[in-house]
Amino acid sequence: MRRTWILLAAIILAVAGVEWFYHSEVERLVPKPLIRTAASSIPENSPSPVPSVSDKSSAPAEAPSHLADALNAPDSDIHSDLRIVNAIFEHYRGATHGADPVGENREITAALTGRNKLGFAFIPRDCSALNAQGELCDRWGTPFFFHQLSGTQMEIRSAGPDQKLWTGDDVVLTPGLGSPPL
Repeated sequence: MRRTWILLAAIILAVAGVEWFYHSEVERLVPKPLIRTAASSIPENSPSPVPSVSDKSSAPAEAPSHLADALNAPDSDIHSDLRIVNAIFEHYRGATHGADPVGENREITAALTGRNKLGFAFIPRDCSALNAQGELCDRWGTPFFFHQLSGTQMEIRSAGPDQKLWTGDDVVLTPGLGSPPL
């Protein structure tokens, strides 16, 4: 009986340690996603233009989200845009305690603009990056292509300046994919 209590206490301590570690250290330890083009690898040493998931705010829950404010900004680039979209997915997962939204661009964007279990818009409905069909678009006006790698990993693809998917100028962000070996 005593062994059972010791084992139970050890399990509880392990779970508490994992929770503490996750909530206090995850931002420091999780590598930034790899952003790549079909032709070359892009360095990702620039800071993210979006607040981290662990940032705390005293704003009320009904306050508008500003995550997408810098999306497609003229003084930025597609690599920053992809990091912003990825950060929006991270915030969505964190707020809903679940997985990424699923479906085609239109369904995913609907969830990000407020059609989710919280009713919270991670992207404002009047965001300039949304087209008339309700799709989230890159800086050239082409809808992003979202490829669900797992419940918590969404690959994000921009068609690039030629506005055609699956060509050499596509830019792709694959979260959780470490830097390529040297």
